[in-house]
Amino acid sequence: MKNLKLIGPITQVLTMERLPLKGALKDEQLEILENAGILIEGEKILEVGSWQRLKKEFPQAELFELEGNFVAMPGLIDCHTHSCFGGSRAGDFAMRNAGKTYLEIAQAGGGIWDTVTQTRKLRLEELAEKTVINSNRHLSDGVTTIEVKSGYGLSVEEELKMLRAIQLANQSTPTDLISTCLAAHMKPRDYEGTNSEYLQHLSSELFPILKTEKLTKRIDAFVEKSAFSPEEIGPYFKKAKEMGFDITVHADQFTTGGSKVAVEFGALSADHLEASTASEIALLATSNTISVALPGASIGLGCAFTPARKILDQGGALAIASDWNPGSAPMGDLLAQASILATFEKLNTAEVLSGITFRAAAALRLSDRGRISSGKLADFILFPTSDYREILYNQGKMKPKMVWKIGSLEVGGWRFGGLELGKFGS
Repeated sequence: MKNLKLIGPITQVLTMERLPLKGALKDEQLEILENAGILIEGEKILEVGSWQRLKKEFPQAELFELEGNFVAMPGLIDCHTHSCFGGSRAGDFAMRNAGKTYLEIAQAGGGIWDTVTQTRKLRLEELAEKTVINSNRHLSDGVTTIEVKSGYGLSVEEELKMLRAIQLANQSTPTDLISTCLAAHMKPRDYEGTNSEYLQHLSSELFPILKTEKLTKRIDAFVEKSAFSPEEIGPYFKKAKEMGFDITVHADQFTTGGSKVAVEFGALSADHLEASTASEIALLATSNTISVALPGASIGLGCAFTPARKILDQGGALAIASDWNPGSAPMGDLLAQASILATFEKLNTAEVLSGITFRAAAALRLSDRGRISSGKLADFILFPTSDYREILYNQGKMKPKMVWKIGSLEVGGWRFGGLELGKFGS
């Protein structure tokens, strides 16, 4: 065995093992290993178990012997962000809090089109650099895998620029960036045709380049009255499926209809769902589509949260993501948002932590992370506490002291307190 590393002793290790993908959970189901060690070989976890035993059995391993109490859990997975963007929408936020409507904000030059305009002004390298900065900030919060959407280009050329920028950023950050094409975010103002013509244009001109350059495996669309109807998006998703893309859907944010489309097309996930009613919840629960709650958007817009409690109680699979974007969800703090959602939707610790680890991984079709167990990627984070319940109790204020990504210590240090970035600036 080569390149062995042993980290410990760890007061508590939350492995997230033996928890189901779907349905409600109880905290008693959490597997918690005490006084444990995590043995790494290369990029993967070789074994998790007794610190003393592992230390004795693997004397050749490089030791990272910890001082003080720590709780380890899998690296967080944010399965829905728009963290590749240009500019700011602070003006929108101020106007919204002052009582202005969405239409009034748009008429004043705000809204999605404002971000499209500012993103188009950036060169590919500038956009990639900003994405790296955002990704490294997420990494310092313990997020080791980040889904990143395009959707602020809204032309073939500009969407390609965004996806190439995400690909370039992925080479310059320890985090894994999972790109998604959201060219169907809205019909751009400078496109003269109909919604259907715009979608047909994308599927015929953009999709082949995405495949050739391997820019993404995922196609998303905003199914909403203000964007694209279920009828309009059907042929677009059909073409995407025929070409081998995975589907995900912005669904039921303000009105229903999107979740039904998601289930019909076998989407990996239906995201938002703030407007979902009993019938949509039942439909999702009986499908393999994962429901993704985005509490950041609810906080940013001041609207209802995703009915997370009902989704779980109906037997659905629930993931939680930040929706980090410059308009409706500028906070970009996954742990804080998940903690707030827990309070309002009465989610227990096991349900929340599952939603930001292995259940979020499933929404991205990733089976190699989200749990601390043999064979999984060595993506895990350590919090400075002796009690795992402190993590959510502090509502995002407790940050990890150490972040390990594919077997490498990327954030923090193992012989001192405080938080510092190992390879990147803040």
